Amino acid sequence: MAAKYFNPYTDFGFKKLFGEEGSKDLLIDFLNQLLPIHHQIQQLTFKNSENLADTIAERKAIFDIYCESKTGDKFIVEMQKAKIKHFKDRALFYSTFPIREQSEKGDWNFFLLPVYFIAILDFEYDENTTSKFRRDVCLKDQDGDIFFDKLNFKFLQMPLFNKQENELITHFDKWLYFLKNLESFNHIPAILNEPIFQKGFEIAEISHLNVEQYEQYKKSLVQYLEVKNVFDTAFEEGEKAGIEKGIEKVAKALKEQNIAIEIIAESTGLSYEAIKRI
Repeated sequence: MAAKYFNPYTDFGFKKLFGEEGSKDLLIDFLNQLLPIHHQIQQLTFKNSENLADTIAERKAIFDIYCESKTGDKFIVEMQKAKIKHFKDRALFYSTFPIREQSEKGDWNFFLLPVYFIAILDFEYDENTTSKFRRDVCLKDQDGDIFFDKLNFKFLQMPLFNKQENELITHFDKWLYFLKNLESFNHIPAILNEPIFQKGFEIAEISHLNVEQYEQYKKSLVQYLEVKNVFDTAFEEGEKAGIEKGIEKVAKALKEQNIAIEIIAESTGLSYEAIKRI
């Protein structure tokens, strides 16, 4: 049976659900489940992330959603579909863009507004350590006390969220259940029959897409499935032969399937030059 709702892990689905003006209230509601009381969002403005990059190469591998609250707090929201090389390094690198953006010409006192990097991961990145579905990271000192609370990372490892409908307690639980199972629903579950999720289901219903949007979604879905399949296979082999070789196998397989070079670079962390040499 064909799916009724699109896959939110695809580039098209994620940006349709969270990255458009008409769905901004969904993004605000979702982010507020992750943020402390003093950083709750009332209004958001989408910003062009490409304007932050200094080079063409940086602009080719920029993040999914970049937005700013009414108070000036910055938010990077990433949906990552498969394991990539140096994932944590990449998260830190991306967080420097909205930090640099805040610099002012002339006499500046270095005051910074908060920056949040939020990653929704369709894979487990810390399998060899104590697995945690959610990791909230900020700078702390040797005693575990917060040293600086203006740079924050939120990592959600979706494969580790396994709650069923009767186990959902919080509004955040409902959001995670919605995202993880959206593509498999054929109707709105009673526990998600609330205005914010009703709107999410309305946006995600495939029959509501126009012809052009449907074609974009199909292409995005194929890319998602290809990347996931190649990565899962290559990383299994890479763990035996070495992760570096596994990454190269991923890039080679994606090239053979004619996946765009910018998608390969974003997925593997390899440079354009390295990909071209493979």
